[in-house]
Amino acid sequence: MPPSAHAPSRTRPLLVRLHFYAGILVGPFLLVTALTGFLYALAPQAENLLYRDTISVESSGTTRPVGEQVAAARKYQPEGTLLAVRPAAGPGDTTRVLFGVPGLAESERLAVFVNPGNAEVTGELVAYGSSGALPFRTWLSNLHRSLHLGEPGRIYSELAASWLWVIALAGLVLWWTGRRTGSRLRVERASSARRRTLSWHGVLGTWVIVGMLFLSATGLTWSRFAGANVGDLRSALDWKTPAVSTGLTSADHAGHEGHTFPGGEVDPAVEEWDQTLQSARSAQLDGPVEITTPKQAGTSFVVQEIGKVWPTQADAVAVDPMSGKVVDIVRFADYPLVAKLSRWGIDAHMGLLFGLANQVLLLIVAGSIVAMVILGYRMWWLRRPTRGHVLRFGRPARRGAWRELPVLAVVVLLALAVGVGLFLPLFGISLAAFVVLDLLMGLRGPRNVATEESRSEEELLA
Repeated sequence: MPPSAHAPSRTRPLLVRLHFYAGILVGPFLLVTALTGFLYALAPQAENLLYRDTISVESSGTTRPVGEQVAAARKYQPEGTLLAVRPAAGPGDTTRVLFGVPGLAESERLAVFVNPGNAEVTGELVAYGSSGALPFRTWLSNLHRSLHLGEPGRIYSELAASWLWVIALAGLVLWWTGRRTGSRLRVERASSARRRTLSWHGVLGTWVIVGMLFLSATGLTWSRFAGANVGDLRSALDWKTPAVSTGLTSADHAGHEGHTFPGGEVDPAVEEWDQTLQSARSAQLDGPVEITTPKQAGTSFVVQEIGKVWPTQADAVAVDPMSGKVVDIVRFADYPLVAKLSRWGIDAHMGLLFGLANQVLLLIVAGSIVAMVILGYRMWWLRRPTRGHVLRFGRPARRGAWRELPVLAVVVLLALAVGVGLFLPLFGISLAAFVVLDLLMGLRGPRNVATEESRSEEELLA
């Protein structure tokens, strides 16, 4: 029995119309998101090449105390507020001393790079976020996220992420339930141009469906509107990422008041940096770390593992700056499952979790999405009426498919659409816009197009 015999024939026309309109109207957003994501996947290697003279040094085999390196950076940048230090992670790496200075955007810090072998400054660059992205990678990140249009620009990427999973799943169902004579995992070659294009479109979608769903889900967690709903849900269910407690008793920090500036920020003594790092290492924080200065008198250092390559190292400790005692500790192993999944998802989305293999997978998925969008538009063009010399586009799938569904199915679909639309606001707004557009097109006037529309649906994803 052919696969199409098992398919719910009443729902197929509705899926065809949904996939068609969503693909046509959201396709440009998907194309730009995939192209910029493809470029971002190449960014780490480009970053290492562009800034190699600043971030890399010849290993001398010796390491100056961290406090001495911090003092060198402070002398180089006397006006900034000292925020954190990332000691050199390995031979040939520089230490990053991070400052807050006026004029930087949110999540940006000025990184002063210090040669750990001789405590000489090699340069300074603006670093962004927990990944420590340098200017070129940050520029690509903002291009991917907002097209450098600020908060309004984030709408484009959220719209793409909101629809990617819908388009991908609808297309997968249509591809695997349509009439086929060959394999659905291999491209048809000896056929018409339209069927070859359709075959490439369907086969690529099948092979990268998991990647598309992953990018859609993880992209939404960072989005402006849906991301806020995800955050609220995690808070309501107590799925938040745990953090160490930085408060100290009065006895713990007695005598530390002399290390503060008039504004309240703490300027740790030179020896406290090395003492804190040693305490963190004793607590089995063995990977690359960031040491954050006490926020104010009476609070502790926070040492956080920042290694993002599998296996994930994200333990954190709070260290008393005076005694060097570990006063609180949070292990990644104790994170709630959702907090772990969130961390892994973000790191994998950025191409960091599995190193080069992760980058290659992102390149494959992003490149496939670009190809499928182009192939989708080509199919639309190839299905256009060719009579006369007037420029025409491909026919849409036939109208009125929802009328063929049982009442209960319509109610369930409407409830599902409303629920998803409320959680993913841009999906809901754009879906409503598609419906209005479709209704307006249906009111253009009576036309005898029933036969043509019925034939066009059969051709679209047969």
